[in-house]
Amino acid sequence: MASSRDELKIYWNKIYYAFPILNDMLFTDCSDEEYQEIQEIIIGLGIQIKIRDLVLVHIEKYLRQHVAPSFWAKFIKVEEEVKGFQLFKSAVNDLYESLKNFSPILNKLNTLNNCCGDNKPIFGERDVLMGFKQLLRATLLSQLPLDFPVIINHFYKISFNVFDNEYENSEMPDDIMCSGCWNESIDCNCAYIVKIFHDTNRKLVELQLLERLTGQVLTNFIQLRIESHIQKVCAGTFDVSHIGFLENWLDTTVMSWLTRIYCAGSSKPQPDNHIVLNAISKFKQKLSYFLYHSYTKLRIDQLFNIVIDYPDSQAAVDDIKLCLDKTDLRSTLCKKLQNALETRLLHPGVNTTDILTAYISTIRALRHLDPSGVILETVTKPVRSYLRNREDTVRSVVSSLTEEGAGSELAEELVKFAVDNDNENDKEEDWDEWEPDPVDADPKVNSCDRKASDIISMLVNVYGSKELFVNEYRTLLADRLLGQSVINTEKEIRYLELLKLRFGESQLHFCEVMLRDVSDSKRLNALIQQDRNFESLNSKFSSNAMILSAQFWPPFKDESLELPEEIKQHFEAYTKCYETLKGNRTLSWKPHLGNVNIEIEIGTKKLDLIVSPFNATLIMHFQNKPEWSLEELHQVMKVPITILRRKITYWQSLGIITEKTTDNYALVDGSEASKPSGSRNQVQDMICEDEETESVMASAHDQREGELQVFWSYIVGMLTNLDSLPLERIHQMLKMFASQAPGTECSLQELRQFLDTKVRTHQLILQAGMYKLPKT
Repeated sequence: MASSRDELKIYWNKIYYAFPILNDMLFTDCSDEEYQEIQEIIIGLGIQIKIRDLVLVHIEKYLRQHVAPSFWAKFIKVEEEVKGFQLFKSAVNDLYESLKNFSPILNKLNTLNNCCGDNKPIFGERDVLMGFKQLLRATLLSQLPLDFPVIINHFYKISFNVFDNEYENSEMPDDIMCSGCWNESIDCNCAYIVKIFHDTNRKLVELQLLERLTGQVLTNFIQLRIESHIQKVCAGTFDVSHIGFLENWLDTTVMSWLTRIYCAGSSKPQPDNHIVLNAISKFKQKLSYFLYHSYTKLRIDQLFNIVIDYPDSQAAVDDIKLCLDKTDLRSTLCKKLQNALETRLLHPGVNTTDILTAYISTIRALRHLDPSGVILETVTKPVRSYLRNREDTVRSVVSSLTEEGAGSELAEELVKFAVDNDNENDKEEDWDEWEPDPVDADPKVNSCDRKASDIISMLVNVYGSKELFVNEYRTLLADRLLGQSVINTEKEIRYLELLKLRFGESQLHFCEVMLRDVSDSKRLNALIQQDRNFESLNSKFSSNAMILSAQFWPPFKDESLELPEEIKQHFEAYTKCYETLKGNRTLSWKPHLGNVNIEIEIGTKKLDLIVSPFNATLIMHFQNKPEWSLEELHQVMKVPITILRRKITYWQSLGIITEKTTDNYALVDGSEASKPSGSRNQVQDMICEDEETESVMASAHDQREGELQVFWSYIVGMLTNLDSLPLERIHQMLKMFASQAPGTECSLQELRQFLDTKVRTHQLILQAGMYKLPKT
């Protein structure tokens, strides 16, 4: 019994000799021949599986207690990049050297495992060496410190800087700082850094730790470099495409650097190394997506400026279009651009013309970005809503349509529409190039309508009616024809023909008659001036009339003005001459419209002015009587005192009339009138425009009031027959019986306001929610 215990002790000593790890040691003098004898003893005892498992347990214990703590002890959070570089290099070197000491034990363990015959996986691997590396990775990662990425980041940051600048340093003077290692060129350390970098990566690859230990840190570092490179290269420049340069930089710099990391310094992986090839390919896919994503986000943040600068910024729009197909940022783009438009455009501090200019640029840019029109439809929804509520939108649009010069976007669009319309018949539908709408498109909107809408159509659709735009053009044309002393009819006819192509001839027939009235007026004026009966009246002053066909022109402002007697006689004579020429037609004068060229001599001062009929009438009264009160002028001119008080300031500003006491005005005498001219006694010729620049046409509100008057006869008839009716019943009956009348689109709210006006003027009575006519 004692001898068998002694034999077992000898056997265990031999096993400890072969596998010193059982005593927490790595080194042994056991030769291969000696191990063969020991293995035979183990097999003879039948304990080969137990010994194998026991050795593996002690290897795991040794790695956990000695190797891993020693490795992670060097991962100290340091600020200096060079120190971090050295720490990581030292940690990997020490780990690599310590693991080399396991080679004799692993070789013996592999031989022993082959004799076990149970085919048991070693830590999930079929091979002892592979199982050991798996155990090493698991042990290291189980003790991962919180700040471990810091020195890894320092290591790769320094090496990337060296790699990114390796071709520049060789040509630098000795006294210039190297941009790779940040030393002076004479002390450049780049070669040493590159050597250490490749050696360290080789060891990590050999230990299969590269991906697991540095993968996420490398990814984060490279993503930061991509973002900073994009910011540096692309910030503020929209006229050059950058995506090609960025893709080239990613391939030649970033991916080349990563390839050297995975291939331990080699610029190309081995063709048969599928693991490395697959890892590099996946990394490139990940980084390419991040490049497109980062670039697109930068451009989305700048998109408002890009849109405003279009078409100069078309290169940037092309880049965004390319990147949107590779990323999922469509909804982000729509949301951010919509917010930017609302914040920077849609508030009272921005002129309507500026909003329209930005809106037109947005339409053009987004049409190029997304030909389907889905992004445009989504982004510009608040702009359309805001423009609909601005009172001067229609007038601004119509003014832009008929502006001269290259700066008018809508005028160019109008001409472009005419050219495109001529070529439309030559185009065939490209059915083979049809593409479905994006998934975020509104299914209720026809894709053909969305793509076909031009800029002018989109502006018209803001209000949903082209009649509104045509009526506004008619009013604007009337203002222009009546406000200009010299009328360029050729230009107006050219614009009218362009508008006919856009809105149709029937819509613009009234405008055609208005332009014909201008040319007819010139001819009639020439004939009347030659009339002998009228010629004698031209000795004191001459007149030219603009003869308008009343039913074709928009309504004028209803202003009263009583002209001086001699002017009325002149107009009566003009009317008689006209009746002689036209037979059964006569003239109804609008005395408050037009321009008057007058000469004023007062003392040594002489003025030649172009003023409104109102101001001309006002100053003519001072010719006969030097002092007037506002009440007296009100009685003579039939003009409200408030308007008189406002308008007389024009003559006060010229120093011709002065206010002696409150609401009493006097003509300035000759000596006082000459004072503003100083020492100049010579005759002055002044051509001065009147201060009146407002439209002579009735406002949209006034015109609408006139249209609603059409309903009045229907309402009177209803209430005469039915005594009293509620508002809703009147509205329903008007829809049935007045459907053919102009301005029939009358809402309930408009009708209420109209009837309330009639109540205030005592033409209707409102009692218990019922309207009825007053008793006569």
